Amino acid sequence: MNFSNRNFVRGLFLMAIAVLFGTVATKYSIGELSRSGPGMFPLLVSCFLFVIGLLQAVRAHFVAPVPLDYSVKNILVILASLVGFALISEYLNMIVAIVYLVFCSTLAGTSYSVSRNIKISIGLVLVAFAFKEFLGLSLPLYGG
Repeated sequence: MNFSNRNFVRGLFLMAIAVLFGTVATKYSIGELSRSGPGMFPLLVSCFLFVIGLLQAVRAHFVAPVPLDYSVKNILVILASLVGFALISEYLNMIVAIVYLVFCSTLAGTSYSVSRNIKISIGLVLVAFAFKEFLGLSLPLYGG
């Protein structure tokens, strides 16, 4: 096993996440395919994610290896984005938090585009409104 190959490590990481969420999903009632329980959907998604991770890990042995590198700065930027999103959602509102998350997290990327960030923010805010209005989720879109 080559843990310096990014493709292989990515596959292992996907499989680990799939096992974690799949294990949690089995704590809920699975039901049957004709009448699924609350654990059915996360279990199926976990199974698909595990298969994707497995294919990624196997594929890594047949393609040129990509060196595994990471940037502490990028990890800190993403963590700050997530923590800021949670705090802004709690104390202000989720719309501002979504915009913050998009603009802050893209600082970790290789290119930064304000117009792209605005489009992504608008799309995510629309998804949040759809979740709130059509699915009835209690999201703090307007106030904390």
